[in-house]
Amino acid sequence: MNNNMNDQNDDTHFGFKTVAKDQKANLVAGVFHSVAGKYDLMNDVMSFGIHRLWKRYTIDCSGVRPGQKVLDLAGGTGDLAAKFARIVGPAGEVVLADINDSMLRVGRDKLRDKGIVGNVSYVQADAEKLPVEDNTFDLITIAFGLRNVTDKDAALRSMLRVLKPGGRLLVLEFSKPNVEMLSKAYDLYSFHIMPKMGEFIAQDKDSYQYLAESIRMHPDQDTLKGMMESAGFEKVDYHNLTGGIVALHRGFKF
Repeated sequence: MNNNMNDQNDDTHFGFKTVAKDQKANLVAGVFHSVAGKYDLMNDVMSFGIHRLWKRYTIDCSGVRPGQKVLDLAGGTGDLAAKFARIVGPAGEVVLADINDSMLRVGRDKLRDKGIVGNVSYVQADAEKLPVEDNTFDLITIAFGLRNVTDKDAALRSMLRVLKPGGRLLVLEFSKPNVEMLSKAYDLYSFHIMPKMGEFIAQDKDSYQYLAESIRMHPDQDTLKGMMESAGFEKVDYHNLTGGIVALHRGFKF
């Protein structure tokens, strides 16, 4: 019986599949290596551009000021990092971090094409084991990345460790719609339309099937709030966006 329990503890979800924990990172890496080149285009198409409003709201809630240090974790193609780099200015610093080197390269090239240089650095890093000293950042954001992390509790503890006292974490992530009719329509869209878009535009149906499944396996709003509190964050709250399709969670380190 103990052996079975240990086996179960060594498993995790990759979409709707059960896989060994030590396999998930490589499987997720394969997805994002595949989609990196079309990631921005697919975000615009699949969300009808609304993802830009979700990210703008996140920036508005960040409270970030000139001269501060920001970690954009799982920052991918750098939408948030680009905005933060302009806000913190030359006296501040933004670190764009992602575990996936393909996404990181796309983000670096995109920001350099925009002329954003000097106050942005790029780090390939695992959210569960951030290679950063304690009490480093005023703000950490992770947008649409936490659901892909194997051990979310470890990642949240790692983020708390590298935040300065008084710093805040913002988690922007797909969540659970709070209206039944919207939830049913969203399921229809996610599992029948989104993978077909991935097949047609990115020639990659399987990756977008995984992304749809990963959204359903992610903790709902109140569960994630409890996970953040258990990790040590205080004054944790969340705000539903677009009927709860997306939620922005916020927590502080004191």
